[in-house]
Amino acid sequence: MKLITRDTDYAVRALCFMARRQGRDRVVSVSQLVKALKIPKPFLRKLLQVLNKKKILASSKGVGGGFTLARSADKIFLTDLMKIFQGTFKLNECFFKGVPCRNVRTCPLRKKIMRLEGMVRRELESITIASLL
Repeated sequence: MKLITRDTDYAVRALCFMARRQGRDRVVSVSQLVKALKIPKPFLRKLLQVLNKKKILASSKGVGGGFTLARSADKIFLTDLMKIFQGTFKLNECFFKGVPCRNVRTCPLRKKIMRLEGMVRRELESITIASLL
């Protein structure tokens, strides 16, 4: 199980880079991000397009074009990015070979895992791009 996937990790790194530059160059090109972050260009471009579609980023085309943050860094939460690239956060889904576990209502381990999931979710929900700078 991975808590943070590669897509989410790359998105966080790109957004942190952009947030650090927010005072200087508002528009950041894909080439600048590729050079600074060492992320393959086609892969990064795809991630940025998804973030643009989800209104985390805004894009501008043409000479001097690129991406800017559409929200302030303190309004972009790690859980937003996880939902976009990973879906809903779950530690355990109580499925075995695609079928719900028959002990889902009585399982003592499930109760412990659900409590842990709540604690992890609350902690993740407190992390913003601004808090990572």
